[in-house]
Amino acid sequence: MSEPALAPRNALVGVVAVWVIAFVATVAVGIFVPEEWRVPWMLVAFGGIVLLSFAVQLWYGRTQGFIFRVAGSVTGALVLMGLISVGFGIAALLPT
Repeated sequence: MSEPALAPRNALVGVVAVWVIAFVATVAVGIFVPEEWRVPWMLVAFGGIVLLSFAVQLWYGRTQGFIFRVAGSVTGALVLMGLISVGFGIAALLPT
C-alpha cells in the first residue's frame, strides 16, 4: 500500500520549466539557424520539448493529473514557440 507524500513537489514547477526551455530553444533556433532551415529545426526542437515534458512529469512521480500536466506543458510550449516564430517570420519579411 502506498502512503501519501507528506510534502509533494509543486507540479507547476515542471510545467513552467518546460516552457522556459522551450523559450530558450526557440530563441536559439531563431538566432543561430539560417532562415531557410528554421521551420525544420523548430519541429525538431518541439519534438525534444515533448520528450522533455514526458521526462519531467515522470520524474515528478505522481500519477494523479499526469495527462493534464503533460498537456499543459506541451500546449504552453507550442503556443510560446508559435508566437516567437511568428516574430522571427515578421522580422524576416522586413527589409534589412
